[in-house]
Parts: sequence; structure tokens; C-alpha cells
Amino acid sequence: MPVHPGGTAPGLSHNGAMTDIRQFTNDSAARATTDKDPAPRAPRASRLLKEQGILAQAENHFAQFGFEGASLESIAAAIGISRHKLLYYFPSKEALYQRVLDDVLTQWLASMQDISHSDDPQQALRRYIHAKLHYSRTRPQGVQVFAKEVIAGAPRYGRVIAERVAPLLKTDVRRFARWAREGRIAKVDFTHLMFIIWSVTQAYAELQAQFALLLGKPALTEGDYEKAEALIVRMVLSALAPDAAGPGQAP
Repeated sequence: MPVHPGGTAPGLSHNGAMTDIRQFTNDSAARATTDKDPAPRAPRASRLLKEQGILAQAENHFAQFGFEGASLESIAAAIGISRHKLLYYFPSKEALYQRVLDDVLTQWLASMQDISHSDDPQQALRRYIHAKLHYSRTRPQGVQVFAKEVIAGAPRYGRVIAERVAPLLKTDVRRFARWAREGRIAKVDFTHLMFIIWSVTQAYAELQAQFALLLGKPALTEGDYEKAEALIVRMVLSALAPDAAGPGQAP
């Protein structure tokens, strides 16, 4: 294309060239903005509601049949959707199982955090034991799912247990050790103390049918859980009662 002496192509002014360049730049910037991944949106209430329905049925099925025995088809049928529709919310049985266990563990760990945040050992233990038994009474299927996984050796959830439970357990044990140094509780193996509290409170979910049978009733009542709580609290606090002569005091 011939160029005029001023260096501009025929039919194109300097101002026109600059306009074209600016337009090109603006278009490029707009495309770049459009090509970026949009910010993630919060799930809709309807989706969250559907997920909760799926999780509730999955918890029941995993509690009854275990991971191997439960199927996506049976879980989907229980809530009136197809297996294909269920996979829209959870991409696999493993993902659904993991989410059930995540929810169970999150609720369980919330009560463990109360111990490390308390400055009264008796009150902290009373609250913790109450929370654990309340959990066993109101969400027994969740406890059973977790128990089945652990009894099997935690093949699908061991890493998560180690990563999420161990740090909180160590924190609680340090709090107990501090109370013992202050003479407020007796010094025992606090890690095994927690193991024992877990075992006896979770038994009221895992073995509730057996306990009810032996009590001659169709199911455990709220009164049964209250009696269990009072006894467990008494046993634990008695075991942790400091000596009559505290640290630095004469007997």
C-alpha cells in the first residue's frame, strides 16, 4: 500500500489509527475479563436442602449396611430420585460416604473444643459428657457409621481422623495436664481418659438396641440417657478428684 509523505496510508488519519488501536485494546481487555473464571457462587437453598436429604438417607444406609453393603441405587430410591440425579450432587459413593463422615466428625469435634476453651475442669467435663450422650441419643446412625469405619481399620477415613482428631486431642490433654499441675484434678493418663469417655458415651448409640432389650423396653428413653449421664459424670469426676492434700500442702 503506498504511503503518503506524512507516513499515513491513504484514507486513514493519525486520529483514526489511534481510535482503532484504543478500540482493539478495549476489546482485548473485555475478552480477557470474560475469559476469566467467574467467582464461585454460594449454593442455592434448594440445592442445600436436597443435599441434606441425600446425606440423611445415606447416613441411615451406611449405618445399617456399611460402605460395601450400601448402594447409590438404594439411597436414591429412598428419597425418590434416580441414581443419575444423585450423582449430580455427589459424584461417587466414596464422595458421599466421605461427606457423611465429615459431617459426623465436625459435630463431634465441636464439643471437644469446649474443653480447651474452659477454665473449670468439672464444668468442662460435665458439658462434654452431656454433649457426647446427647449426640448418641439424637444421631445414633452417625455414630454407627463412624464406628463401622473405625472397626474396619478406617481404610477410607484414617488420614482424616489423624489430621483432625489428633491435634484437638493433644490440646485437650495439655489442658488436663495444666489443671493437674494446678492441683485441681488428679494426674491420670488423660489420653486414655478421653478414650474411655468416648467409648462409654458412644456405646449408648452403638448398643442402644441391646441396652433397651435388657431393660425390657422398645427403645431407650430420655430418662435412661439422663441416668447414664449422671453415673458417667460421677465416675469420671471421682477418678479425677484431687488428693485431700493438694500440691505443696501438708497431708
